[in-house]
Amino acid sequence: MKVMTVIGARPQFVKAAVVSRAFKEHRKDVQEVIVHTGQHYDANMSDVFFDDLKIPKPDFNLGIGGGSHGRNTGRMLEKIEALIINESPDCVLVYGDTDSTLAGALAASKLHVPVAHVEAGLRSFNKRMPEEINRILTDHVSTFLLAPTNTAKDNLFKEGFKKDNVFTTGDVMCDATLFYREMAKFPKEISSDHHDLSDFVLCTIHRAENTDEPARLKEILKGLGRCNKKIILPLHPRARSKISNYGIRLPDNILVIDPVGYLEMVWLESHCKMVATDSGGVQKEAYLLGKPCVTLRDETEWVELVSSGWNRLAGSDAELISGLIESFPAVAERPSLYGDGNAGKEIVNLLKF
Repeated sequence: MKVMTVIGARPQFVKAAVVSRAFKEHRKDVQEVIVHTGQHYDANMSDVFFDDLKIPKPDFNLGIGGGSHGRNTGRMLEKIEALIINESPDCVLVYGDTDSTLAGALAASKLHVPVAHVEAGLRSFNKRMPEEINRILTDHVSTFLLAPTNTAKDNLFKEGFKKDNVFTTGDVMCDATLFYREMAKFPKEISSDHHDLSDFVLCTIHRAENTDEPARLKEILKGLGRCNKKIILPLHPRARSKISNYGIRLPDNILVIDPVGYLEMVWLESHCKMVATDSGGVQKEAYLLGKPCVTLRDETEWVELVSSGWNRLAGSDAELISGLIESFPAVAERPSLYGDGNAGKEIVNLLKF
């Protein structure tokens, strides 16, 4: 059996690596062809990235990125379609909710090749988010809906999907976090002047809904600045440019560093006291590593994190952000929400034709 995996961003490589390892360990009959659309250029994705994280390098790199959602998706669709015709896979495997996810799913479905969607059924119920549109459309053309949680499974049933196509597998990010936490590295982006990191909050801000709205971004930074804690903020150049253009002064308690590699990010997540983020993946990793999380969004697709008490939605409310960081409500226990670290094995065993 031949499986074509389509991915386009660094977090998707980390997720796909889980399943690639499971193919090698449990499905000797599977040949995997990995396609990188190039959607997100990432300077950290050098040969060292693949070697250090034990991630298989892509067989094809389409080099598509830097354009609008529509332009990128259309160009990806054209090139992926040609690859599917040439490679004749038995299944196309896609992850998450990027433009690459949607392009891979559309190309395969139009050629009548089964689509398997890892992280199916996630819903923020906010269709202003491009990711939400990508999730919904991908689910509706997929043959195998691989839901990471019972909540995601229930979302699919409410939308009318047949039970025969929906599978609860656990979350591949649980597998990845367990695998990589022993390999975590101290970030070289932090100078020797800041080596005393015994009590800090890790923050990430990257979503357009925050960085492209001056009022929201100003309020978020104000809330972080009111805290009597050191904040470490790995900041993408685009977000840094926005802060400068808006004339926002960064509070003194925020240490801005360059974006870090995945193993460095795991180190920061493992050693911080808590997390403040607008990233879906970081919310989940915080939970898996036992860290409370303040989410800088008005909603989250990981609703079970909020229900469990480990995640609190703060949006861009400066007072709420600072209050939660200073005094996060106590949580009694951390239930197993995302499986036992065997999601990769579950997924590869389900893909039968």
